[in-house]
Amino acid sequence: MFKLGQRVIIVADSFEQSLPIGEHAYIIGRDRNPDSAFEWVIRVPKVDKHYAIVESDIALEETLLAQEAERISREALLEHALATRNEALFRQVMGIEEPAEEGDEAARKESPEEFIRKVNMKAWI
Repeated sequence: MFKLGQRVIIVADSFEQSLPIGEHAYIIGRDRNPDSAFEWVIRVPKVDKHYAIVESDIALEETLLAQEAERISREALLEHALATRNEALFRQVMGIEEPAEEGDEAARKESPEEFIRKVNMKAWI
């Protein structure tokens, strides 16, 4: 739930109102009319306009920054795992389940060439 005066970023344009996506805005009001599809009124200082929008069109700046930091750190870990050929880290970052323990040791341990081949196949897809 957003609060009045809160700084938000426009992330979508559901009703095709020519919203400036990616711009900062401030919440200046809430539309409580049950007949209206819009939930919030925002002011975009850069274009000096007010827009009535739905909640899914905006997001908090802190939330977007946290998501971007998580994505960048995951990409960096993935690049490090591929550069160092660290299979365990690669599997952890990609969320791949470890092979079952009841399997044969030889079948569970694959050669580095086989691992690189599998990584290249997934990267190609």
